[in-house]
Amino acid sequence: MCVNCGCSGDNQTTITNMENEHHHTHTLADGTVITHSHHHEETTQIHAQIHNTTISLEQEILGKNNLLAAQNRGWFKGRNILALNLMSSPGAGKTTLLTRTINDLKNTLTISVIEGDQETTNDAEKIKSTGCQVVQINTGTGCHLDASMIEKGLQELNPPLNSVVMIENVGNLVCPALFDLGEAAKVVILSVTEGEDKPIKYPYMFRSSDIMILTKIDLLPYINFDVQRCVEYAKQVNPKIQVFQVSATTGEGLEDWYGWLSQEEVI
Repeated sequence: MCVNCGCSGDNQTTITNMENEHHHTHTLADGTVITHSHHHEETTQIHAQIHNTTISLEQEILGKNNLLAAQNRGWFKGRNILALNLMSSPGAGKTTLLTRTINDLKNTLTISVIEGDQETTNDAEKIKSTGCQVVQINTGTGCHLDASMIEKGLQELNPPLNSVVMIENVGNLVCPALFDLGEAAKVVILSVTEGEDKPIKYPYMFRSSDIMILTKIDLLPYINFDVQRCVEYAKQVNPKIQVFQVSATTGEGLEDWYGWLSQEEVI
């Protein structure tokens, strides 16, 4: 159970290797059953117990995740693999940017993908159409990927040495930022159709990210979006964040994103 968002941890996470379309089902919960009551008792003692239990459970969950994330990070380092965690709200353009990046760089970078969604393999099919190796992770009622899912996904993906693994997280601007996957960098993707105030409305996401990619800039002439203010908000919560402004449709600004990838790429 994710105590940060309330998503269920007793669902079954499905991992699909898009190469052979063979399905594996893994139950990721540790068997712990937590029962919540909804009585309207307002005593200080009960509130204190709930508060302390929540903090303890959160620390336990994140602690276990961080240990697995450290193992994933060592696994990537030992194989000279650059892993990036791509995060955004639904519809920000993660998959479109990812497919464009793969197609444009396929002759210079070996890229494989772990695709995260609650249901369907729709985005994984789009990634597969580029010729890229991809594994789909369906989280069911879960709203984010975690280090355990990535560990199992990597067993299916088996990415080559000296390559790049793009992890496309479940669309959500809250919980994905809380869970370390073992990635080298977090990349938050924000579209100009979402409003320039997202960095200050969801500060933890932007504070924890190394890169912000502002997408769909080809739509700027048709919408009311203040780019300068959005960037200022992002810098306000994270002065070190690096910002790229791109259009995956027209290709505008992609050279800067590709240049960063080439610098960070570990080969």
